[in-house]
Parts: sequence; C-alpha cells; structure tokens
Amino acid sequence: MLYSSGIGTYLQSLLPTLAERYNLTLIGDAQEISSYQAIKITSNISIYSVQEIFKFPSLVPKCDIFWSPHYNVPILPIKAKKRLVTIHDVYHLAFLETLSLKQKLYAKIMMQAAVKKSHHVITVSQFSKKEIVKYTACPSDKIRVIYNGVNHAHFYPIRDSKRLQSVTKKYRLPNSFILFVGNVKPHKNLISLINAFALIRDKFPHLSLVIVGKKEGFITNDNHVFDRISHDKSLEDSIHFTGFVADEDLPAIYSLADLFVFPSLYEGFGLPPLEAMACACPVLVSNYASMPEICGADIHYTDPTDAQQMATDIQKILSYPQKEKDKVIKKGLQQVTSYTWDQSIREHVNLLDSL
Repeated sequence: MLYSSGIGTYLQSLLPTLAERYNLTLIGDAQEISSYQAIKITSNISIYSVQEIFKFPSLVPKCDIFWSPHYNVPILPIKAKKRLVTIHDVYHLAFLETLSLKQKLYAKIMMQAAVKKSHHVITVSQFSKKEIVKYTACPSDKIRVIYNGVNHAHFYPIRDSKRLQSVTKKYRLPNSFILFVGNVKPHKNLISLINAFALIRDKFPHLSLVIVGKKEGFITNDNHVFDRISHDKSLEDSIHFTGFVADEDLPAIYSLADLFVFPSLYEGFGLPPLEAMACACPVLVSNYASMPEICGADIHYTDPTDAQQMATDIQKILSYPQKEKDKVIKKGLQQVTSYTWDQSIREHVNLLDSL
C-alpha cells in the first residue's frame, strides 16, 4: 500500500527516517520499495488474499520488531520478538453493510488477530482508538494514538500566477469551483455534496464542482454518484472530474478553489481538509467521526447527512465578504500547524525504541 492514498502518505513520510535509524527490512513489491536504503524482500502476493495469509509469514525474517502498517497482519507464527500494528480506522467493521460476506468475515478475523497478536497498536486519532476498543475489545492501554502530519514543504499557499495558470490549463479547471478530494467509496459521501451543490446552482450559476479523481472509478465504486450526475444535464455540465492529478499539482488546485468541502461519514484521521487549510483554502467539513477532533473548534462544520443544511453552509461561506474569508483562512492555517510529520516520526521512534 506504499502508493495508496492515506496509508501511502503515512508510509512515505515515515520510512526514510526508519531506514536511517534502524536495520530495516522491507517486504513488498520490488519496484515500489527499490528507492529505500533497506534490506529488501520482494513479494508480489496480493493484499487481502488467501495466499497472503499462508505465505506471508515465511517471508518475515528473524527480527526484533515486525511492524505492519495495516491490519492485514500475519496470523501464523513469525520469527519476531515483538509485533506492532497500525490500524488507521475500523471502517471495515463499522460499515459492514457496504461489504460482501467474504469481506466481512476477512475484516472481523484479521482485525481481531491484529489487536490480539500485537504488543502495541498505533492509531491516528482518539476517535479511532475508541472505535478499535468498541469493535475489537482491545484493551485501551494497548493502543497508542499518534497523529498523522502534513507535509508543509509541499502543501502551502501557491501564489505563483504562472504555476496556477499552468495547472488550470493542464486539468481544464473552471474559473470558480468547490473542490472535493477523496477516494471513491460510499462513506466518503460524495452524493450528499452533489445534492447540496444542485441546491445552490441557481444562486451561483458560474460555480462548478471539481472532483479530483477519475470519473471512471465512480461507475464501479459508487453508482449513486454516477447516476445522479448522468441524469441531470445541468449537473453534468458543471461537475468536472480532473482524472489523475500529479502530487506536485495538488497544492495549486487547493489554492485555486473557492471552497473545499469534505462530507465524509467516517474518517480515522482525514488528511485532505488539513492539506486544503495549509494551502489557504477555506474548508467546510463533516461533523462526523474524527473530523471535529482533527480539524479543531474554529473550523466550519456541516451535517453530512443533510444536503439542505450543507447547501446553506456552503452558500454562507461563499457569500462571506473578503475580510471574513481571510479570517476563515487564517484559522485554518493556524490549525494545521499542529500537525507535522517530524512530530509523528518522533512518537513512532519513541514507541519502537521502548519495544
């Protein structure tokens, strides 16, 4: 999962320091782990597969600590003195209705194994800690909360007009837009944002909704989203899918947006709102799950299950005079300073050293 969103960012932020500090061995795809200064054990075993369950343990060498950055841990014995796991959230247990029977069984078995077999569990918010205890009965004192960070060298307000123009042209961005960045999964709740956007179209006829990601992904992953757009010509014309966005272009897109909206129903942490804040973009965030904990008291929140309320909240922020918008942006910039990868890395290292 080195290049997956979320967990991929987590791994890419931690691994360079871990490789410098420890005698590190990485198990993974040969090409993906090739750039790291570590001992490499290559494997093309598919994640969440039966093959992974039975062949994965044989790949783990004798070591002081085995760390799994996701809950797909080896359930058979391994040659490690201690075991550590990071569980970012328990979405696969909390949203069982969105999973197949096979997926439900896998999630329950593996999540229970992960907390039982590990000496410590890392998670990314107090919300996720409570959820892990709730769904797995893991002892609270076994779980360490370590917040993710924001890469402030990468995410900052982009003021260079040539760079902004280049990104606008590259992704054919509209002049004025609301932005959504996130995976295509039902709990991301994009359908509610689209319904809210439809309610304000008459008041903001020149406003578009930009969705960072491939349109094709929505056909298989969230049919409600695709159907809602395809059956409304006015929406189809004003909703823009960027397709793939290069990492170096995302800060410019955040900086260009009039408003970033994150209507998620379930997040263990949620990096996109913080990235938007770091780029001086006003944000409107769901008041569910970990969002109030992560985004702080001074940020604008909305009920993600109420499209009318979300539309009202969007309209309110978009209608602010510039002085009020500047206050919103300033509060976001202040909030995001609380999250750095340097701090997160220090806390990981302290836990590893204690083990």
